[in-house]
Amino acid sequence: MKVWFLAALLAAIMAALPLAAQWPLHPQPGVPKGADGKPNLNAPPPRTADGHPDVSGVWDITSARNLEPNGPPPGRPPLVTGGDILGAFKDGLPIQPWAAKLREKRTDSQGLYDPDGNCMPQGPVEYHIDPQPFKIVQTPRQILYISESNYGLRTFYMDGRRLPEMASVPPYWHGYSVGRWDGDTLVVESNNFHGVDPDNVDAKDLPDIFHSAGWLDHRGLPYTEALKLMERFRRPNFGTLEIEVTVDDAKAYTKPFTFRIIRRIMTDGSEMVEYICHENQNFLKLTAPRR
Repeated sequence: MKVWFLAALLAAIMAALPLAAQWPLHPQPGVPKGADGKPNLNAPPPRTADGHPDVSGVWDITSARNLEPNGPPPGRPPLVTGGDILGAFKDGLPIQPWAAKLREKRTDSQGLYDPDGNCMPQGPVEYHIDPQPFKIVQTPRQILYISESNYGLRTFYMDGRRLPEMASVPPYWHGYSVGRWDGDTLVVESNNFHGVDPDNVDAKDLPDIFHSAGWLDHRGLPYTEALKLMERFRRPNFGTLEIEVTVDDAKAYTKPFTFRIIRRIMTDGSEMVEYICHENQNFLKLTAPRR
Protein backbone atom coordinates (compact mmCIF):
# COMPACT_ATOMS: atom_id res chain seq x y z
CA MET A 1 0.00 0.00 0.00
CA LYS A 2 1.36 3.41 -0.92
CA VAL A 3 2.66 5.64 1.85
CA TRP A 4 0.72 8.68 0.62
CA PHE A 5 -2.49 6.64 0.54
CA LEU A 6 -1.94 5.55 4.12
CA ALA A 7 -1.19 9.08 5.21
CA ALA A 8 -4.27 10.38 3.39
CA LEU A 9 -6.39 7.64 4.94
CA LEU A 10 -5.16 8.57 8.41
CA ALA A 11 -5.91 12.26 7.74
CA ALA A 12 -9.42 11.36 6.54
CA ILE A 13 -10.05 9.33 9.69
CA MET A 14 -8.90 12.24 11.86
CA ALA A 15 -11.13 14.65 9.95
CA ALA A 16 -14.12 12.35 10.35
CA LEU A 17 -13.86 12.10 14.13
CA PRO A 18 -17.02 13.25 15.90
CA LEU A 19 -16.96 16.60 17.64
CA ALA A 20 -16.96 14.80 20.98
CA ALA A 21 -13.46 13.59 20.15
CA GLN A 22 -12.24 17.11 19.37
CA TRP A 23 -11.97 20.27 21.43
CA PRO A 24 -15.36 21.68 22.44
CA LEU A 25 -16.57 24.57 20.30
CA HIS A 26 -16.37 28.00 21.88
CA PRO A 27 -17.81 30.63 19.49
CA GLN A 28 -15.69 33.75 19.34
CA PRO A 29 -17.13 37.24 19.88
CA GLY A 30 -16.98 39.83 17.17
CA VAL A 31 -17.99 37.66 14.21
CA PRO A 32 -20.11 39.86 11.91
CA LYS A 33 -23.52 38.44 11.00
CA GLY A 34 -25.69 38.92 7.95
CA ALA A 35 -29.44 39.47 7.88
CA ASP A 36 -29.88 35.69 7.97
CA GLY A 37 -27.90 35.44 11.20
CA LYS A 38 -25.01 33.59 9.57
CA PRO A 39 -21.40 34.81 9.66
CA ASN A 40 -20.80 37.49 7.05
CA LEU A 41 -17.38 36.54 5.70
CA ASN A 42 -17.43 39.45 3.24
CA ALA A 43 -17.62 42.04 6.00
CA PRO A 44 -14.61 44.35 6.48
CA PRO A 45 -11.67 42.83 8.35
CA PRO A 46 -11.15 43.68 12.02
CA ARG A 47 -8.38 46.10 12.89
CA THR A 48 -6.04 46.51 15.82
CA ALA A 49 -5.74 49.64 17.95
CA ASP A 50 -2.95 50.94 15.68
CA GLY A 51 -5.18 50.64 12.60
CA HIS A 52 -3.60 47.60 10.95
CA PRO A 53 -5.70 44.63 9.82
CA ASP A 54 -5.91 41.99 12.51
CA VAL A 55 -4.86 38.68 10.93
CA SER A 56 -5.41 36.73 14.15
CA GLY A 57 -7.58 33.64 14.05
CA VAL A 58 -7.71 29.97 13.17
CA TRP A 59 -7.42 29.54 9.41
CA ASP A 60 -8.56 26.57 7.31
CA ILE A 61 -7.60 25.68 3.73
CA THR A 62 -10.18 23.00 2.88
CA SER A 63 -13.04 25.51 2.60
CA ALA A 64 -10.92 27.72 0.30
CA ARG A 65 -9.97 25.15 -2.34
CA ASN A 66 -12.77 25.99 -4.78
CA LEU A 67 -12.61 29.77 -4.59
CA GLU A 68 -11.07 30.19 -8.07
CA PRO A 69 -12.46 27.37 -10.26
CA ASN A 70 -11.53 29.25 -13.45
CA GLY A 71 -7.99 30.07 -12.43
CA PRO A 72 -6.46 33.18 -10.85
CA PRO A 73 -7.65 36.69 -11.74
CA PRO A 74 -5.67 38.36 -14.54
CA GLY A 75 -2.22 39.42 -13.43
CA ARG A 76 -2.31 37.45 -10.20
CA PRO A 77 0.05 34.56 -9.31
CA PRO A 78 -1.30 31.00 -9.51
CA LEU A 79 -3.22 29.58 -6.57
CA VAL A 80 -1.83 26.49 -4.82
CA THR A 81 -4.65 24.43 -3.28
CA GLY A 82 -2.88 21.18 -2.40
CA GLY A 83 0.48 19.63 -1.70
CA ASP A 84 1.98 20.10 -5.19
CA ILE A 85 3.26 23.60 -6.01
CA LEU A 86 4.50 22.61 -9.46
CA GLY A 87 0.97 21.54 -10.43
CA ALA A 88 -0.23 25.15 -10.15
CA PHE A 89 2.21 26.34 -12.84
CA LYS A 90 1.01 25.36 -16.31
CA ASP A 91 4.37 26.37 -17.83
CA GLY A 92 6.49 24.71 -15.14
CA LEU A 93 8.96 26.22 -12.70
CA PRO A 94 12.43 27.72 -13.27
CA ILE A 95 14.07 24.82 -11.48
CA GLN A 96 17.73 23.82 -11.67
CA PRO A 97 18.34 20.34 -13.17
CA TRP A 98 19.68 18.84 -9.93
CA ALA A 99 16.66 20.17 -7.99
CA ALA A 100 14.23 18.76 -10.59
CA LYS A 101 15.93 15.38 -10.32
CA LEU A 102 15.72 15.46 -6.52
CA ARG A 103 12.03 16.38 -6.63
CA GLU A 104 11.37 13.46 -8.97
CA LYS A 105 13.24 11.11 -6.65
CA ARG A 106 11.31 12.34 -3.63
CA THR A 107 8.02 12.00 -5.48
CA ASP A 108 8.87 8.46 -6.60
CA SER A 109 9.68 7.50 -2.99
CA GLN A 110 6.01 8.13 -2.07
CA GLY A 111 7.04 10.83 0.40
CA LEU A 112 9.32 8.52 2.41
CA TYR A 113 11.28 11.42 3.92
CA ASP A 114 8.56 14.07 3.89
CA PRO A 115 9.18 15.92 7.19
CA ASP A 116 5.43 15.95 7.83
CA GLY A 117 5.20 12.16 8.00
CA ASN A 118 8.50 11.84 9.86
CA CYS A 119 7.53 14.17 12.70
CA MET A 120 10.18 16.68 11.69
CA PRO A 121 9.83 20.46 11.40
CA GLN A 122 8.24 21.18 8.03
CA GLY A 123 9.15 23.74 5.43
CA PRO A 124 7.34 27.05 5.98
CA VAL A 125 5.25 26.65 2.83
CA GLU A 126 4.25 23.09 3.75
CA TYR A 127 2.45 24.54 6.77
CA HIS A 128 0.53 26.93 4.48
CA ILE A 129 -0.72 24.13 2.21
CA ASP A 130 -1.37 21.42 4.80
CA PRO A 131 -5.00 20.38 5.36
CA GLN A 132 -4.63 21.09 9.07
CA PRO A 133 -5.48 24.60 10.26
CA PHE A 134 -3.02 27.13 11.56
CA LYS A 135 -3.48 29.88 14.11
CA ILE A 136 -2.10 33.42 14.07
CA VAL A 137 -1.65 35.42 17.26
CA GLN A 138 -0.95 39.08 16.53
CA THR A 139 0.78 41.44 18.96
CA PRO A 140 2.51 44.77 18.23
CA ARG A 141 6.07 43.37 18.61
CA GLN A 142 5.66 39.75 17.51
CA ILE A 143 3.26 37.72 15.41
CA LEU A 144 3.08 34.01 16.19
CA TYR A 145 2.20 31.53 13.46
CA ILE A 146 1.21 28.19 14.98
CA SER A 147 0.45 25.19 12.78
CA GLU A 148 -1.59 22.27 14.07
CA SER A 149 0.55 20.04 11.86
CA ASN A 150 3.60 18.95 13.87
CA TYR A 151 2.95 21.91 16.17
CA GLY A 152 5.03 24.11 13.88
CA LEU A 153 5.84 27.48 15.45
CA ARG A 154 7.17 30.48 13.54
CA THR A 155 7.83 33.90 15.06
CA PHE A 156 7.62 37.06 12.95
CA TYR A 157 9.53 39.83 14.73
CA MET A 158 7.75 43.18 14.28
CA ASP A 159 10.06 45.37 16.38
CA GLY A 160 12.10 46.86 13.55
CA ARG A 161 15.04 44.46 13.68
CA ARG A 162 16.79 43.49 10.47
CA LEU A 163 17.27 40.05 9.02
CA PRO A 164 20.64 38.56 9.98
CA GLU A 165 23.13 38.23 7.16
CA MET A 166 23.03 34.90 5.35
CA ALA A 167 25.11 32.26 7.17
CA SER A 168 25.80 34.65 10.07
CA VAL A 169 23.66 32.51 12.38
CA PRO A 170 23.05 28.74 12.47
CA PRO A 171 20.38 27.69 9.96
CA TYR A 172 16.92 27.15 11.44
CA TRP A 173 14.28 24.65 10.30
CA HIS A 174 11.74 27.50 10.20
CA GLY A 175 14.20 30.21 9.22
CA TYR A 176 14.54 33.64 10.82
CA SER A 177 11.66 36.01 10.07
CA VAL A 178 11.05 39.74 10.40
CA GLY A 179 7.83 41.49 9.51
CA ARG A 180 6.58 44.97 8.69
CA TRP A 181 3.41 46.60 7.46
CA ASP A 182 3.11 47.93 3.92
CA GLY A 183 -0.26 49.62 4.06
CA ASP A 184 -2.74 46.83 4.84
CA THR A 185 -0.30 44.08 3.84
CA LEU A 186 1.83 42.20 6.37
CA VAL A 187 5.20 41.61 4.67
CA VAL A 188 7.35 38.84 6.20
CA GLU A 189 10.90 38.23 5.02
CA SER A 190 12.81 35.12 6.09
CA ASN A 191 16.25 33.61 5.56
CA ASN A 192 18.82 31.29 7.16
CA PHE A 193 16.81 28.13 6.56
CA HIS A 194 18.06 24.59 7.08
CA GLY A 195 17.90 23.27 3.51
CA VAL A 196 19.31 20.79 1.01
CA ASP A 197 23.05 20.83 0.36
CA PRO A 198 23.35 20.86 -3.46
CA ASP A 199 26.84 19.38 -3.14
CA ASN A 200 25.47 16.42 -1.17
CA VAL A 201 21.92 16.00 -2.42
CA ASP A 202 21.69 12.39 -1.24
CA ALA A 203 22.87 13.33 2.28
CA LYS A 204 25.67 10.78 1.99
CA ASP A 205 27.21 9.78 5.35
CA LEU A 206 24.62 11.87 7.18
CA PRO A 207 21.73 10.70 9.41
CA ASP A 208 18.33 10.12 7.78
CA ILE A 209 17.12 13.38 9.34
CA PHE A 210 18.95 15.28 6.58
CA HIS A 211 16.68 13.72 3.94
CA SER A 212 13.81 15.70 5.49
CA ALA A 213 15.48 19.09 5.03
CA GLY A 214 14.36 21.54 2.37
CA TRP A 215 10.84 20.43 1.36
CA LEU A 216 8.73 23.28 -0.05
CA ASP A 217 5.75 20.97 -0.58
CA HIS A 218 4.68 17.36 -0.15
CA ARG A 219 6.08 16.34 -3.54
CA GLY A 220 9.57 17.26 -2.38
CA LEU A 221 10.15 20.51 -4.27
CA PRO A 222 13.51 21.45 -2.73
CA TYR A 223 15.11 24.54 -1.30
CA THR A 224 18.65 25.14 -0.07
CA GLU A 225 20.16 27.24 2.70
CA ALA A 226 20.31 30.09 0.16
CA LEU A 227 16.51 30.43 0.33
CA LYS A 228 15.09 33.90 0.83
CA LEU A 229 11.35 33.84 1.36
CA MET A 230 8.92 36.74 1.13
CA GLU A 231 5.34 36.28 2.29
CA ARG A 232 2.68 38.93 1.90
CA PHE A 233 -0.37 38.34 4.13
CA ARG A 234 -3.58 40.18 3.24
CA ARG A 235 -6.99 40.03 4.88
CA PRO A 236 -9.26 41.66 2.29
CA ASN A 237 -12.40 40.85 4.24
CA PHE A 238 -13.38 39.18 7.50
CA GLY A 239 -13.31 35.64 6.17
CA THR A 240 -10.28 35.52 3.85
CA LEU A 241 -6.53 35.36 4.37
CA GLU A 242 -4.46 35.49 1.19
CA ILE A 243 -0.75 34.64 1.36
CA GLU A 244 1.43 35.56 -1.58
CA VAL A 245 4.73 33.68 -1.44
CA THR A 246 7.89 34.52 -3.39
CA VAL A 247 10.64 31.89 -3.41
CA ASP A 248 14.13 33.22 -4.15
CA ASP A 249 16.78 30.49 -4.06
CA ALA A 250 19.50 30.92 -6.67
CA LYS A 251 21.05 27.54 -5.89
CA ALA A 252 17.85 25.61 -6.69
CA TYR A 253 16.04 27.88 -9.19
CA THR A 254 17.12 30.09 -12.09
CA LYS A 255 14.91 32.98 -10.95
CA PRO A 256 12.37 33.76 -8.20
CA PHE A 257 8.77 32.61 -8.58
CA THR A 258 5.54 33.56 -6.83
CA PHE A 259 2.29 31.80 -5.95
CA ARG A 260 -0.65 32.25 -3.60
CA ILE A 261 -2.46 30.31 -0.89
CA ILE A 262 -5.93 31.26 0.38
CA ARG A 263 -7.25 30.34 3.81
CA ARG A 264 -10.69 30.92 5.33
CA ILE A 265 -11.45 31.88 8.92
CA MET A 266 -13.04 29.26 11.14
CA THR A 267 -16.03 31.01 12.72
CA ASP A 268 -17.70 28.11 14.54
CA GLY A 269 -15.40 28.30 17.56
CA SER A 270 -13.12 25.47 16.42
CA GLU A 271 -9.67 25.35 17.96
CA MET A 272 -6.62 23.42 16.85
CA VAL A 273 -6.37 19.98 18.41
CA GLU A 274 -3.33 18.56 20.14
CA TYR A 275 -0.91 17.06 17.63
CA ILE A 276 1.70 14.75 19.12
CA CYS A 277 4.33 13.50 16.71
CA HIS A 278 7.75 12.30 17.84
CA GLU A 279 11.02 12.28 15.94
CA ASN A 280 12.38 8.88 14.88
CA GLN A 281 8.96 7.29 14.33
CA ASN A 282 9.10 4.54 11.69
CA PHE A 283 5.60 4.55 10.17
CA LEU A 284 6.70 5.61 6.69
CA LYS A 285 9.67 3.26 6.64
CA LEU A 286 7.57 0.29 7.72
CA THR A 287 4.88 0.98 5.12
CA ALA A 288 7.13 2.03 2.23
CA PRO A 289 6.95 -0.06 -0.93
CA ARG A 290 9.59 -2.77 -1.04
CA ARG A 291 12.34 -2.01 -3.51
